[in-house]
Amino acid sequence: MPAQEEQGVEAVMEELLLRVVPGLAEQWKGATPDQIARIERTAGRPLPPFYRWFLSRMGQSMGPLAYRTLDFSAQRVLERYDEEWVEPHPRLLLIAHDSQEMMPTSLFYDLDDTVRGDALVAAKEEGAYDDDLYERFETLREMLAWSALSMFRLKKMPQRCGGTFSGDQPDILSLVEPVMRSLGFVQPISTGPFCGLYERADAAMICKGMPRHGFDEARSFSFGGSDAGVLSKILGEIAAASSLRVKVSEWTPALA
Repeated sequence: MPAQEEQGVEAVMEELLLRVVPGLAEQWKGATPDQIARIERTAGRPLPPFYRWFLSRMGQSMGPLAYRTLDFSAQRVLERYDEEWVEPHPRLLLIAHDSQEMMPTSLFYDLDDTVRGDALVAAKEEGAYDDDLYERFETLREMLAWSALSMFRLKKMPQRCGGTFSGDQPDILSLVEPVMRSLGFVQPISTGPFCGLYERADAAMICKGMPRHGFDEARSFSFGGSDAGVLSKILGEIAAASSLRVKVSEWTPALA
């Protein structure tokens, strides 16, 4: 895990988002204390500390970090409960309503699956059974950091690629991390075994696995940098220094 510089995890997350997302400080806006209290009463238990921080900073507006069809606002969450679109559940708490017309898939916390002051984020299609969930991220913190790096660092890189790391032992990222560290990359926030975030001045990588599916011996990655040669060299270093198989499935722009 990266050093947290004696700061709380929310402070480290805030530093990352304000650094990476242009204009966020001017545009984000928090929910009211009353709205946060109402969501907590709906949950029927104390909210994860990170979610309270998120609502206090972005519970009204996420600014440039907002998702296209997912509304994380406290007002929209409470409206959905008031309208009985979703009913209070002993385990699941709506945190983002999906507005798309075709197969809307809203996001829920699983409050029985908490870790690192946060909780598992799962998607559920409208009308699906409560247990018919698609696990997205082990924590909301990781989801937001992963998205911020994807939108505001990787997608601005001249060259990008995507693929998978796979191997014969569990915890794939424990093999990736020391190689990335030796190459000058840092991890902007602490993450669990299903999410990897790595940055240096000329490149950034995000990795993702499926929570609740065990250590499935594979992690997808997206990697961006100054040119294909830099990315290929780093991926080659990972393959050479570990027992992992590295497969690149796409290059953007496509290589000649």
